[in-house]
Amino acid sequence: SQCKWGIGIVRMNWKRTAAMAALVLAAAAGARAQQGVLTPDQSAAKAKQVIQQAIDALGGQTYLNVRDQTCEGRVAFFGHNSQLINYQTVFDYNLFPDKERTEYSKKRNVIDVYNGDKGWSLDRGGVTDASADAIAEFQQGLKRDINNLFRFQMKEPGLDYQYNGRDIVDLKEADWVEVTNPEHLTIKIAVSRLTHLPISAEYISRNPKTHERTVETEMFSNYQKVEGIETPFQDTRSRDGNKTFQFFVTNCHYNTGLKPDFFTRESLEQRWNELGGSKKKKKHLF
Repeated sequence: SQCKWGIGIVRMNWKRTAAMAALVLAAAAGARAQQGVLTPDQSAAKAKQVIQQAIDALGGQTYLNVRDQTCEGRVAFFGHNSQLINYQTVFDYNLFPDKERTEYSKKRNVIDVYNGDKGWSLDRGGVTDASADAIAEFQQGLKRDINNLFRFQMKEPGLDYQYNGRDIVDLKEADWVEVTNPEHLTIKIAVSRLTHLPISAEYISRNPKTHERTVETEMFSNYQKVEGIETPFQDTRSRDGNKTFQFFVTNCHYNTGLKPDFFTRESLEQRWNELGGSKKKKKHLF
C-alpha cells in the first residue's frame, strides 16, 4: 500500500508540474500576444520606464549614490562543458566606476587589481602587470555591468533603448529591455514584473577579428536588502550557453570608505612585503 501511495503522489506531482508548465507557457504566449507594435519613440520610452522601475526597486537614490562595495563569499569557476574546476573564498572590493580588487582564499595571498586601463596581480611569484587581454576583458566587463549602466552610462549620450516585450524568465513574468551603446555592445535585461528587480542580463558582442557573435548571460537571484539596497546574493554567469562563474555572497557592505590607493600596484607591493615576500619564505606563505 505504501508503494501504491508513493506512486499516487508521484502521479499527482507530475500532473501539478505539467499544469504549472502549461500555465507558464500560456502566460508567455498571452504576454507576447498583448505586446502589440510600438513606434521607436514609444519603445524607447517604455524601456526607460522599465529601467527606472528597476532602479527604484534596487534602492532608488540610495542605490545610485553608492560609491564603493565590499562583498565576501564563495566563487565557483567552470571550464568546458560547465565542469567545475575551482571553488574558493573571495573578498571583492569595488570603487566605482572603474576600480576592482579581488583577494582569493582565506589567506588573501592571491590578488587581482584593476584600475581603469591598468592592472596587476599578486601571487607566489610576487607582483606582476596584468596582460593586455586581461585588462581589455576587465574594461569590457565594466561596459557590460548593469550597475555601471544604471549609475553612470545612462547619463552619457548615444545610447539606443528598445522595449522587447514580456516573457517568462526563470519562471517569472518579466519585461525585456535592450540598450545598445555607440560601440554596438548590446545589453538585454529581463526585469521582474512583480518585484521590478533585474532577473537576467544578456551581453551581446562580436569579436573584432573573427566577427563571431558572443552571448554572455548573467542571472541574479536571492536578493537581500543590505543598507537599503536590494543585493543579489547569487550571481551566475555563462557564455554561449556554458556556465563560467557562480558567486555565492555571504555578506556585503556599501560605502565603507575605500580609497583609490587601495587599487594600485604599490598596495600589492605592500601586501607582498606584509606576507614576507622573500624567496626563503615563499613556501611557508602559499
